[in-house]
Amino acid sequence: MNQPDPPTLPDRIDALLPQTQCTQCGYDGCRPYAEAIATGEADINRCPPGGDEGIDALAALLGTASQSMDPDCGAPVEQPVVAFIDESVCIGCTKCIQACPVDAIVGAAQQMHTVIASECTGCELCIPPCPVDCISLEPSPDPTPLRERAEHFRARYHARNARLERRRREREAARASKRPDGDRESRRAEVAAAVERARAKRRRATDQR
Repeated sequence: MNQPDPPTLPDRIDALLPQTQCTQCGYDGCRPYAEAIATGEADINRCPPGGDEGIDALAALLGTASQSMDPDCGAPVEQPVVAFIDESVCIGCTKCIQACPVDAIVGAAQQMHTVIASECTGCELCIPPCPVDCISLEPSPDPTPLRERAEHFRARYHARNARLERRRREREAARASKRPDGDRESRRAEVAAAVERARAKRRRATDQR
């Protein structure tokens, strides 16, 4: 039996991140940030959800000195928060659903949405797209540090990406099934041939008179 490949340095760094996918670090998710740290492109102090403990863990892994949180990224998260939607104001635009990286918001177009608090990472990505400012942050009912729930958040993030990819493929397959046989040039040739046959038929009819 083949043995699994040992975890790479980006893998080991990513394992220490909270998997909120909040982008506060300046990268498009936890994995890109982990890869940037591994290559020396980014410092270890750019993850507010990971807090000071996260910085210490990264420093220990890399054998470097710990650092203070980069203030440009925000303050260390001490109390987990979750998004809350004022359902009396929500217009059902679905923009928050599209923005949520872990599918923690449920609802349908033109119907009110709600947040599954136990699944929310508090990433805040749902707030900017909301056109009616009906989303706020509240203390999470689960005080467990975000880093201790990282594997759960990671699984939901990957499940969401897999769902989106599956839907993309289904849409492409549906579009392909609706296309007429042959490409555009073939269709043009068929039309031209039909027109020429009609003209020839009219010519024959004229000659027979």
